Amino acid sequence: MEIDSVRIGIFGGTFNPVHLGHLIVAQDACDQFELNRILFVPCSIPPHKDTGNLAETPHRLRMLEACLEGDPHFESSAIEIERGGVSYTIDTVRDYASRFPGAQLCYLIGADHLPQLSKWRAAEDLARLVEFVVIPRPGQAETPFSAPFRGRWLAGFPLGVSSSQIRARVKAGLPIHHLVSEAVAETIRNNRLYL
Repeated sequence: MEIDSVRIGIFGGTFNPVHLGHLIVAQDACDQFELNRILFVPCSIPPHKDTGNLAETPHRLRMLEACLEGDPHFESSAIEIERGGVSYTIDTVRDYASRFPGAQLCYLIGADHLPQLSKWRAAEDLARLVEFVVIPRPGQAETPFSAPFRGRWLAGFPLGVSSSQIRARVKAGLPIHHLVSEAVAETIRNNRLYL
């Protein structure tokens, strides 16, 4: 495959834990936008989220790796964990832009983050380097991008499942087996995460 024809999706987040909704929207993005692969990038320390319920990075990375194993289009990347400190999207995007200079980079983002893009670190550089793929929320209308950002909305599978709901179910002793892969559920059980 020629590097100039490669379309790479970057899917950043806490993945605390990764769930089937993440996989469904990633597959949808691959199909709709002809992405050759998606890099799932768990952050080290999120800049805009409370870290009180954040599982330790080895657990989050292990869950992600187990969940993605065997899928030729999905891979986990420890780039932000290895970098350490607060994870800023622009640092990761710049790194991948230098590694894959001929590739087109797409960044998957939840629709709830769209209004805040202009406040992200080095927002103008980010707008220049990536096209955004917006993951819709159930019942949310598609809104246009504000300049200088560009991107497209996923057409299907707006899911209401969230990592915070899964953590709450674990804490309450409720089942999660239809929300996460068995490998993720096993990691949560074995390490007593989110209790």
